[in-house]
Formats: sequence, structure tokens, C-alpha cells
Amino acid sequence: MPAPPRTGIRRKIWTVYVLQVAAISLATILGVYGAATVLEDVLIKRALGGEATYYWQRLARDPAAAVPDTNNMTGYLLHPGENSIDLPEALRTLPPGYHRIVHRGHIVLVLVSDGPPGRLYLVFNQEQVGRLAFMFGFVPLIVVLLIIYITTWLTYRASRHALSPVIALAKVVREWDPKRPDLAALDPQNLSSDPDGDVETLAGALHGYAIRIEEFVERERNFTRDASHELRSPLTVMKVAADVLLEEELTPFAQRAVLRIRRSVRDMEAMIEAFLILARESDTGLPQEDFVANDAVSEEIERAQPLLEGKQVALTLDQQSAFALHAPPKVFAAMIGNLIRNACLYTEAGNVRVVIGRDAAGNGFVSVKDSGIGMSDDELKNAFLPYFRGNRSARGGHGVGLTLVRRLSDRFGWPVEMHSELGVGTTATIRFPQARPRA
Repeated sequence: MPAPPRTGIRRKIWTVYVLQVAAISLATILGVYGAATVLEDVLIKRALGGEATYYWQRLARDPAAAVPDTNNMTGYLLHPGENSIDLPEALRTLPPGYHRIVHRGHIVLVLVSDGPPGRLYLVFNQEQVGRLAFMFGFVPLIVVLLIIYITTWLTYRASRHALSPVIALAKVVREWDPKRPDLAALDPQNLSSDPDGDVETLAGALHGYAIRIEEFVERERNFTRDASHELRSPLTVMKVAADVLLEEELTPFAQRAVLRIRRSVRDMEAMIEAFLILARESDTGLPQEDFVANDAVSEEIERAQPLLEGKQVALTLDQQSAFALHAPPKVFAAMIGNLIRNACLYTEAGNVRVVIGRDAAGNGFVSVKDSGIGMSDDELKNAFLPYFRGNRSARGGHGVGLTLVRRLSDRFGWPVEMHSELGVGTTATIRFPQARPRA
């Protein structure tokens, strides 16, 4: 059995964990970027603007007031008409406003403000603030992130451990083969992981279900074995007895009755064969062989000839092409035989034409076309339903032949289609995509 794709619970938990970590990381990056933006654009710029305003007020009260000079901020005042040679070269060409420049090897934020006494330059060293923000902001943030990541990882590990009994049980169920059941594999006591109460309940229910499946399979085997013998043996006796009676001198009425018995026996043999095929657990229970479809169709036509005794009907075979199949021959014979018998049963005069060929796509096909009573559109829609015979049918049959054909068609992948016209006839076609050229 090929390994299934990794779409289980563990993969989903891992996906959720990765998405959670990615979401936390993205939120952190956006938060840090937003905090840095707020720190620069709101706090530092607002502080510089407030310092400039305060200095102009202080200078108005005291013309000799010194410019600001602190650990992180340095001020320069350039009076009107004064030479700017005393200013640092990086500040000389700056217009009024905020500027970020490199000054003395450091990234600084500069506010240039004009007032009546002249032009004020406030230089703020951002690196010092950055170091403080890193120490008191980023380091705690990294610690919090590590705690979140470790907690998430531990939660992921705990989830894996909690689900491991369920995953182990799912693996056992996936690998369990109903055709060769190992009931002990589903026993809760034999699970590889330590199951909890819910898993034990689920495993116990599956174990009981497996036991019932095994009992069902055993009953199916017994039925197919017994039916193969107990149903066929009486039919064989009846067929031989009918053949013996036909060799005797009988009245016309008795001879017709014996012929009906023989036809019914042959129909029952074909029906029992189809039922036994469907009763098997799968198509692997039937031997597959290489056979020529043309030969099998010829045999079914020969078997159907007695159904036309007393009728003005010609049963012909048109072999437009030949192809071979590797499949159970009994299945092929059951499907073709049912279509041919139906055509013979519902045709009182005219012809039944069986065509063997290959279509444009290279698929082999067998088509059975009759000139019988045909079907209306409503009857054609219900033709494959169990026990449907049509309102005008008085020709015997049990309404299960086409149902068997459809079920076998679905099982083996041989599409079947029907076309019919009331009072004109019916055409049934089975296609075989696996057809190969005749050897």
C-alpha cells in the first residue's frame, strides 16, 4: 500500500505552530518598527521643538542665556549677519526643519529653528537613546519572545504526545486489510502508545467492528462456496433431464414445455454465475486471464440460440475488429450473455446483431442491437433499476439482468450505455478501455 500524503493531525499541528510563530514574529517586528517611529517622530522631535521654544523664551528674558548643552543634545546659535564659520560644517547648509545627518561619526537628529535673535541649531544624539531603548526595550522584548516561543513549542510537543495514541490507531486502521484481517492489531491493548480512555473506547469500537467484518466475510465465503455447489447441481440435473426428454417422442405441447424448462435452466445458470461474481468480496477473488473477446462473444451467441427456437429472428455476429482483454472471462461472459439474452427475449421477429469492434479512441466495444419492441424514454431511464421490467413486458424474466450488467460495469470499469426507440429496437454497448490488439 503506498504511503499516504502527509496531511494528518501532526502536520496540521506543526502548520499551526509555524503560523503562530510567524504571526508573533511579524507582530513583534511591526511593533518594534512602530515604537521606533513613535520614539523618533513623536517623542524626540516634540522634545526638540519644546527645547527650541523654551530657549527662545529664556533668551527673551536673558539675552545672555547660553544655548542648550547636555549629554545628548548640543545647541548652536547663529546671530543675523554672523559668519557661520563657528558652526560644524555638517550644519551650515541645513534649512529650517528636522534633519537626520551623520555628525562626528554619529547619527544625529538636527532641528533648525529661526527666531528674532538668529538661527538655532539643536543636535540630538540618537545613538544614546537607541542604546537605552535596546537595553530597556528590546532586551525585555526578546526575553518575552523566547518565553512565548518556548511555551508554544512545549504546547506543540504536548499536543503531539496527546494525539499520538489517536495517530497510532489511525495508522493501524489505515494498514488493516479487511481481506486478510488481523483482529489483534485493533485490540486496544496492542496499541504502541499509551491510550487514554477516549482512545480505548474508539479502539474497542473499531475492534468490535472488525470482528463483525470478519464474520461477514466468512459468511460471504461460505455462501459463495455452498451456492456454487448447491445451486448448480440441481440445475445441471434439470438441464440433463430436459435434454433427455427432448430425445423422446413428445406431443407438441410437451415439447414446448420442455424447451421452456431448458431455456429457464440456462437463464438461471447465467444469473447464478453473475450473482456469485458479485457476491465475492472483490474482483481479486476471480482469476484473470488473457482471452480474445471475439471467441467469448461467439460462445455466448451459441448459448443464446435455443432462445430463438420458434421465432423468425436471425442472430448474427459482425466482427469489425478483434481485441483481447486481461480480465475475468466469467465477468465478460455474464455481461455479454445478459445483453444477448435480453435482445432475444424481447425480439419476436427481425434480427439481433452483435457487433465487435474498436472506436476512434482505441477502446474495444461489443454492441448488441435488436429490432424488438424497444423502450420509451421513461423505461430507458429505469432500465438498470433492480426488478424493473416495463409495463408492456409479458415475456418472462425477473428484471435483474441489466442491473447485474450495470453493477459489473461499475466494478470493472467497463462503461455500458443503452439507446432505444419504442417499436424500433434497442442497442446496448459495452466499452472496454483496457482492450489490447489480438495476439
